[in-house]
Amino acid sequence: MLEESCESFVSDCHVRAAAELIRHTWDPVVLSALRLGPTRRNELLARVAGASDKVLTEALRRLQDHGLVVKARGAEQASSHPGAVYQLSPLGESFANGPLAHLARWAADHQTELAGPA
Repeated sequence: MLEESCESFVSDCHVRAAAELIRHTWDPVVLSALRLGPTRRNELLARVAGASDKVLTEALRRLQDHGLVVKARGAEQASSHPGAVYQLSPLGESFANGPLAHLARWAADHQTELAGPA
């Protein structure tokens, strides 16, 4: 049983592996932005307003390394708009539309409590 192994070996718990996927501030934001569909870099940068180009690059690399995001050539390779398109991999879709979406809903449901005392 999963819970039993987590109690015995907390440092090896699967929760730790899942938490690694959202450890960096911008990674879950980028995953959420990509839920809207394949996106070019500049559009993605605009969607995650507040992130610098460097931060976006680092987040995309981490997410690609985890197999959650893939980089593909743009479908309409017009010479005026060449470049890569980023999209969720099947694994990324299952994470972004599953646990990450549930976590976002939970945070929205409890935002008053999470804000702390006034």
